[in-house]
Amino acid sequence: MTVLQSMMKQEHEHTQPAVGGILGWLGFGRHGDEAEEARAGEPDMVQQARTALMGRIGAFLLDNGLEVTAQNLSTAHSIFAGLNPGLKRRIDRLVEEGQPVTQAWLDMATACNDDRDDSAVDKLVERLERGIADFSRTTASAREATSEYGQALEQHVDVLEKVPDSDSLISDLAKYAKAMLVRSRKAEEELRRSHEEAASLRRNLDRARRDAEVDYLTGLPNRRAFAAVLEKQHREAQLAVEPLSVAFCDIDNFKAVNDSHGHEAGDRIICVVAKTLAQISDDKCHIARHGGEELVVLFSGCTAQVAAARLDEAREMLANRKLMNRRTQQPFGQVTFSAGVADVFGYPTPNEALAAVDAALYAAKQAGRNQIRIA
Repeated sequence: MTVLQSMMKQEHEHTQPAVGGILGWLGFGRHGDEAEEARAGEPDMVQQARTALMGRIGAFLLDNGLEVTAQNLSTAHSIFAGLNPGLKRRIDRLVEEGQPVTQAWLDMATACNDDRDDSAVDKLVERLERGIADFSRTTASAREATSEYGQALEQHVDVLEKVPDSDSLISDLAKYAKAMLVRSRKAEEELRRSHEEAASLRRNLDRARRDAEVDYLTGLPNRRAFAAVLEKQHREAQLAVEPLSVAFCDIDNFKAVNDSHGHEAGDRIICVVAKTLAQISDDKCHIARHGGEELVVLFSGCTAQVAAARLDEAREMLANRKLMNRRTQQPFGQVTFSAGVADVFGYPTPNEALAAVDAALYAAKQAGRNQIRIA
């Protein structure tokens, strides 16, 4: 057994519900004298947690012969800090199959599931929006001023033309004013078109932003959009003192579906599961595709127990369906999903709640799949 496999086994034992999960391991959520002991040793526990995280990252790189690069360190941190549960689960499957995580595989996996910070892109979009807004205001103001200037100039042209041609200077001024009037009208028309182009650019930018937050396959919000919803709902639930639960749902034996029926059929299965979960969605329940065959559900105003019950209804509904591959007329067999659920406020941060959900989902998979586990 490699160092990584040993650590993953220890991590799995620590994250079982009966032991108290990651919070119990870190010394949170205890009562009585045990809580006092945990508080007394809290700095040591934090240090232990950091040491354990560094150990997992180092073991992951060494066991798989991966270079110690900034990209690999960042990816490993996202895996073992609970920031990228989907990628961690894919790596878990490779480890269980006894296969190494090669650099080529890791590069492809991170390219397909890019979790890099989007702040630079967001800042660029904000700058572009500000530029469009400033340009719209400038063109609108210039167009108004040009229009007023054109009207005043037109009046003066009329006056000059009515004056007897007693002086060639006045005649020249009238010709010059006419030429300026033509140029003013032309500038006004160009500014009008520029203003319309700015408005069109703003609409396209808004459309692109919406498209960037929608999963192209299922039509559901994507991981980026879900992160924004989770932050917003977490803040609102805190203010309203209402429960908030989150769940990861992962299609069971999805690799077998792809291997037997092809990736196109696998995509259709993802859509079927997404539609099944969407049936329980409402103003208080948000569904998103988190990546690959994994979907995430956020339940506002629901305890983890209520959320688990609603997911279990959807799970049973899907398990009872008989799905057929229309292209080959071959049955898919029973299609099911497993899920992990957690109370977001049972953990210090939403990210730690997501890590606990991922552990619960892993436990559901290990226990036989096609079931819901509460963290």
